Amino acid sequence: MSKKKKSLKFGNNNVTGYILIAPWLIGFLIMYAIPMVISLYFSFTKYNLLSTPRFIGIDNFKRMFFNDPSFWKSLGVTFYYVFMLVPLRLIFAFIVAMLLNSKRKFLGLYRAVYYVPSIVGGSVAVSIVWKQIFGNDGVAMSLLSIIGIHQKISFIGNPSTAIWTIISLGVWQFGSAMLIFLAAIKQLPKSIYESASIDGAGFFRQVFKITIPMLTPVIFFNLILQIINAFKAFTESYIITQGGPMDSTLFYVLNLYRKSFTYFDMGYSSAMAWVLVAIIGIFTAVLFKSQTAWVHYESKE
Repeated sequence: MSKKKKSLKFGNNNVTGYILIAPWLIGFLIMYAIPMVISLYFSFTKYNLLSTPRFIGIDNFKRMFFNDPSFWKSLGVTFYYVFMLVPLRLIFAFIVAMLLNSKRKFLGLYRAVYYVPSIVGGSVAVSIVWKQIFGNDGVAMSLLSIIGIHQKISFIGNPSTAIWTIISLGVWQFGSAMLIFLAAIKQLPKSIYESASIDGAGFFRQVFKITIPMLTPVIFFNLILQIINAFKAFTESYIITQGGPMDSTLFYVLNLYRKSFTYFDMGYSSAMAWVLVAIIGIFTAVLFKSQTAWVHYESKE
């Protein structure tokens, strides 16, 4: 009798769990899973919204790799952006986290101020402000004129500097990574630092020999998140430079957007989207594979 009651109770718990998870599961299927499957199908078709999808096999991928210079251009720009932005953002986040790891007045306010750019930095409004700052009549050009440097071309009008104006906006959004670093730093045992100080280790030696090695799991976590977010960059390039000048800021997602909503080539853009998924997956897999060499977990002595 008691076994039957237990089994009924266990069954009721299962039903309750399924009911609770059902809204999320339905939302996931409708908003993510089903659209992804449809997108995968479209990637093997010729589809432009004006006609029914026609299966063409891997022709979209052949065109992408062998007949579309804009694909390679946007991929190169995106790789450059990722490799420049991510290290700079993590370095700034770590430095600010170290500075905020102290007992000072208004520390909570400082944390909030540094975190705000992560919330609003990717918005259209901030991108417009950034465009005004580095445009022809912007603050940056005015400051250069004051110190005697007269440039005819603005920062966003120069192919050599346009990408760096967008990178600077990305670096400014280090707040989320900073908070993660700060939370991890506060969990580090103080006894280790006290022992190191007694042994004569200075601040920088403690940072490089104690803090950074113990934070490698957090660095690894932040690194993956920042790489994924950097590959998905779109708003900054779309608003500030529209991919110019001379396609110097043509990010991969912006190129995908053009193929989708300017040329309505949905089949080809779906193929581009899946290539991006594959690239991010490869980067993530390589990082997970490499973590055994440089990430130090407490459980692994």
